Amino acid sequence: MLDRRVTRDRRPSKQMLALLATMSDRPGHWRHGYELMKETGVSSGTLYPLLMRMTEQGLLAAEWREPVQAGRPPRHTYRLTAAGISLARSVAESQSRSSVGMVRI
Repeated sequence: MLDRRVTRDRRPSKQMLALLATMSDRPGHWRHGYELMKETGVSSGTLYPLLMRMTEQGLLAAEWREPVQAGRPPRHTYRLTAAGISLARSVAESQSRSSVGMVRI
């Protein structure tokens, strides 16, 4: 039987690019999903599966944090790993290279 799983090497989606850009502003800072949703404009139905996928790929570290305010539930928080920081830098570099030489009219 053939294994139909295919390893794809494709460009990050615009949602992933927005998330990488937002998280690379403060790469060592832990952020929760709601904060990321507000900062990126990515809907929760897209953001949370993306966070899970990026965690599985080793681009994000995830952990549960106890609430700051009593009576609130713990929150899942995320931050970039070394691999995530590297990807964010390479994406930023490739975007800056592609915009060089462009003239706005």
